[in-house]
Parts: sequence; C-alpha cells; structure tokens
Amino acid sequence: MTGPDPGPGRETGPAPALSPRYDLPEPDAFTRPYWDAAAEGHLLLRHCRACDRVHHYPREFCPHCWSGPAECGWVRASGRATLYTWSVVHRNDLPPFGTRVPYVAAVVDLAEGPRMMTEVVECEESALTIGMELRVMFRQEEGGEAVAVFGP
Repeated sequence: MTGPDPGPGRETGPAPALSPRYDLPEPDAFTRPYWDAAAEGHLLLRHCRACDRVHHYPREFCPHCWSGPAECGWVRASGRATLYTWSVVHRNDLPPFGTRVPYVAAVVDLAEGPRMMTEVVECEESALTIGMELRVMFRQEEGGEAVAVFGP
C-alpha cells in the first residue's frame, strides 16, 4: 500500500519540484555586463559622470544625484575592500545554504566607496577583524553566474 486514498477528485499528482535556489542571480539585459565581467574575474561598479560617484548594487540611475542612464556607465573596481561587519551563519534552511554552514555573511566597504553585502571565504572566523583588508574572488557553480565573494 502506498498510503491512504486521498478520496474522490483528490489525486496525489506528481512529486513536488526540486527546491528553488535562492543563491543564484537572475541576470537581465541591463546587468549582463556585470555578470560577464564577473565570469572573467572582474568586479564592475556603476559610475555617474554627473556627480563623479560610484554605486553598487547596479542600477540604471544614480542614487546620489538621480541622474539617468545616459550619465551612468560601468567601471572596473580595484577588487580591494575592508571588512565593515560580519555574522557567522550556523543554520540556514534555504537551499543550498544549509550545505554551506557555517559561513560568514558580511558587509564590506569597497575601496571605491560603496558598501557591498557578500560572503567572506578562506578565512577562519577567529581571524576576522573590523577593517581587515580583503580582495574580491568569484564563486561559480556549474551552470550559474560567477558571484563576488571576498577573502584575505
């Protein structure tokens, strides 16, 4: 026996789909240059020519002076950052994070100015200190986009 009869009109149906992935970006035409650069090992930022400031996360308008797409373009970041804050995550039920615990969720200050949420890798928790110097690295899983992470 496979279990109780669900009753008339209540077929059990196919097995549920695989759990969704919450760690994979969904590039679009606007962000494609960012993800293409990441695949080559480069971090891009948006630069506004009107106010001469950079920003991250990528968006078409400048969050500092509200200039539009005509004034904003892509620039390559140095890849240098300092650790602003972090938290060691010991439990996460969303796939695939549960297989990665413990991991270090962090906020870094990029050398160019913007703050960025990321993950610190290749560093023992006990070695983490506010202000420590970090360099961008990229994690890429088969079939996915390269994602910026940081290490010492």
